[in-house]
Amino acid sequence: MDCKHSRSLTFQGVFRVHVEMLLSAQTFVGQVLVILVFVLSIGSLIIYFINSTDPFGSCSSYQDKTIPIDLTFNAFFSFYFGLRFLAADDKVKFWLEMNSIVDIFTIPPTFISYYLKSNWLGLRFLRALRLLELPQILQILRAIRTSNSVKFSKLLSIVLSTLFTAAGFIHLVENSGDPWLKGRNSQNISYFESIYLVMATTSTVGFGDVVAKTSLGRTFIMFFTLGSLVLFANCIPEMVELFGNKRKYTSSYEVVKGKKFIVVCGNITVDSVTAFLRNFLRHKAGEINTEIVFLGEVPPSLELETIFKCYMAYTTFVSGSALKWEDLRRVAVDSAEACLIIANPLCSDSHAEDTSNIMRVLSIKNYYPNTRVIIQILQSHNKVFLPKIPSWNWNTGDNIICFAELKLGFIAQGCLVPGLCTFLTSLFIEQNKKICPKEPWQKHFFSGLKNKILTQRLSDDFAGMSFPDVCRLCFVKMHLMLIAIEHKSVCHGYCGLILNPPAQVKLRKNTLGFFIAESAKDVKRAFFYCAVCHSDVYTPELIGKCSCKSKNPRHKTGTTVTVMRNSGREHSGPKTQDSSPATPMSMASNLSLTTRAFLYEMERESDHLDSSGMFHWCKATPLDKMILNRTEKSKHEFRNHIVACVFGDAHSTLMGLRNFVMPLRASSYTRQELKDIVFVGSLDYLQREWRFLRNFPQIYILPGSALYSGDLHAVNIEECSMCAVLSSPSKSSSSPTLVDMEPIMATLNIRSLRISCSAQTPSEPRCTRCFSDNPGKSKYRRIPILTELKNPSNMHFIEQLGRMEGDLSGMSLHLSTSFATGTVFSGSFLDSLLATAFYNYHVLELLQMLVTGGISSQLEQHLDKEKFCGPNDSYSTVSPGRMRCKLGLLSLNQTILSDIQPRRTFGQIFCGSLDNLGVLCLGLYRMIDEDERNPEHKRGVYAGVEGAGHAQARGPKRRHSV
Repeated sequence: MDCKHSRSLTFQGVFRVHVEMLLSAQTFVGQVLVILVFVLSIGSLIIYFINSTDPFGSCSSYQDKTIPIDLTFNAFFSFYFGLRFLAADDKVKFWLEMNSIVDIFTIPPTFISYYLKSNWLGLRFLRALRLLELPQILQILRAIRTSNSVKFSKLLSIVLSTLFTAAGFIHLVENSGDPWLKGRNSQNISYFESIYLVMATTSTVGFGDVVAKTSLGRTFIMFFTLGSLVLFANCIPEMVELFGNKRKYTSSYEVVKGKKFIVVCGNITVDSVTAFLRNFLRHKAGEINTEIVFLGEVPPSLELETIFKCYMAYTTFVSGSALKWEDLRRVAVDSAEACLIIANPLCSDSHAEDTSNIMRVLSIKNYYPNTRVIIQILQSHNKVFLPKIPSWNWNTGDNIICFAELKLGFIAQGCLVPGLCTFLTSLFIEQNKKICPKEPWQKHFFSGLKNKILTQRLSDDFAGMSFPDVCRLCFVKMHLMLIAIEHKSVCHGYCGLILNPPAQVKLRKNTLGFFIAESAKDVKRAFFYCAVCHSDVYTPELIGKCSCKSKNPRHKTGTTVTVMRNSGREHSGPKTQDSSPATPMSMASNLSLTTRAFLYEMERESDHLDSSGMFHWCKATPLDKMILNRTEKSKHEFRNHIVACVFGDAHSTLMGLRNFVMPLRASSYTRQELKDIVFVGSLDYLQREWRFLRNFPQIYILPGSALYSGDLHAVNIEECSMCAVLSSPSKSSSSPTLVDMEPIMATLNIRSLRISCSAQTPSEPRCTRCFSDNPGKSKYRRIPILTELKNPSNMHFIEQLGRMEGDLSGMSLHLSTSFATGTVFSGSFLDSLLATAFYNYHVLELLQMLVTGGISSQLEQHLDKEKFCGPNDSYSTVSPGRMRCKLGLLSLNQTILSDIQPRRTFGQIFCGSLDNLGVLCLGLYRMIDEDERNPEHKRGVYAGVEGAGHAQARGPKRRHSV
């Protein structure tokens, strides 16, 4: 008996499973059944509309053809109802489903009407609720494909089913009357009049020509009015917006002959569009003739629409995807000046963001290979896919802006040269606010923020001259700072940039120069310079286009330079009374090629470089050998090292620490100059990064956290030259403030550590950074720190920790004391590089060389990709790589600059160091105030000709070594 019962249960279970599979919308039979039920339900509803023209209850004869038709429909509904019941897992819940309720109240009345020969409509109007399945039917039939069309169909089905059902109820109660009055207050109204009454009620107009007379009808109207106000107030405007946007943003962009335009796609949001427009339009304010076509995958929000309306003279929005050729055709990518792809740096999955943007590039290049593409990439290891695209061409302006590479490169250079992050960032930011400085140091700092990196073709009169001679002439006569040129390398055979080249490099005609200046108008002086007409001119404003038509075909180097060097008319700028300590930020040129080659040949046996000769290299080191143990601190007495605090776990996205290490292992530094790098963070995260770091020497890892003081002391942080606090890998956060929670807490923890002056490193003279909270007590110094913030608005948390008087409260990051002193960095300004790369990709090339250790896109094309960062097989490639210049801080009193005289002004330091040493001074890193008002001896960055050139640069009261 039990066996039979068990077999019965098994058979029922198998039967139920088969029925459930049969009814599934994923199967063909299930889809056919769903469509058939929907079509028959609409047919039954139409029959209801036809029969509702007669009184609500009427006698019928067999001649009425609608009765058997409706009976057939309901017979099929009964069969489908039975199948659904058998397939239901929860039988009780099945009876409460909406479709079950519809069948319960509509199927029996049909059979009863046929049996009684009385066409009683009853609750057959509930068949209108089947309209809610309209979106599903349209998707099965593939009549709708986009998210907007699905959303529109859902809203439409809700509105229609609500109207028809409400009208059916009014039609029922008004024709039947109140039951307790036995129908004496009934009125004979048609179904159309019922819909009219519902629409008038919904719109709150109420004309009064058709009204509800029964108590049930009036009660229903009261509740329906409240519900419909909420329902239709949300649905109708959204439907209108969807329909309007579809018509508004699906049209094609009309190309006008002679009018330039660019296409921008990718992360089209309020923040990204605002940042892009601000940076793009500022480059040529008042003369923008390039229209911007935004290609967005979703219709713009109301806030984004407002932005487009504010810039309607420059912008057009088209709804579509860069992955579809049809949409690329609608925005005329083949006629665009360039296609710019914006990335989302705050996304939760950086790899997915990069791959989606790379797919966009691939789609664009496949559609039209000659399209110039500029793309933002978040992770550096994803860059390698782009040059592999057959139509990718660096020479036509295709470019990559890698956030990780640039951001970590900035921070690495800030560890080597304190304040360099501020100096370089200030050259790419634009301040629109009117600033009223309160302190003298703020006046010089804000003046330096006006400077930018600009390019200009040099006058042919400079041909044959050496770079130091041209640089000095530009500085003294034109108040321009020439820092690099574009030069064709004889050794490598490619045209690339050279930073502060040595005197052996002679300029040629049509040479491109890179300047630090305030405006493009100023750098035009280098193009108009004439050796005949401007030889005796020392006022920059007078150097312009001259009428001289008989220029010398070849300009002799010695003539002008000799006059300049012996005239003594150096650009010294106005003198100030500030005698604050100053440390020039310089770009050291190289010694003679013969001397440098000899020195490097001596180091050949002990110094290993990669195949490019650009970076120090070593054999792959196992991770376990470089992991530090807190209990064995004596084994690694780190001094003058770099501590990098990293946050991440086993599941965090890799930030690419290789980009942080490479500038610190550039071959322009000798092996003795390399500083130990100690990473403090989760071992689960760092071991995932180690495969990219294992070929760089002197890299150590301490498993721990910067939030724990014991781990910081374990790496001897009190003796470090710089502590870099890197922001957390991308995480989804509900608050913009919380994205920087860990770096801010780590900064608080590190700044709370007070180190006695007796614990200073040998490289830092005593009491340079010492301070005392109370007079008469022992002095302490703070640990040098550089904190990265993802959200620049979180700057005020760091500013509060500084306790610096005279801060400009309420200002942006780039106007804060923390930024001026070089203790805070934010990569938010990298958004501006997209516009910079479009207008002048040479500037981006220069920035990449400055922060990445010397690698540029041109150099990457000529390096063996398979051997890159591998061992160096031939020493012949080492010398050119190591001969490049390097950035550094030089004290006026303790370095090679101590012999330069006179040196009361920045102009004198600039000319003296350039003439005697080949060192190019870029700015000053000077005390921002007097000792009594600057107890922590904070230093500020003063950049550029106008910002730093007018500042006094006398030696420090207390010597400062870096």
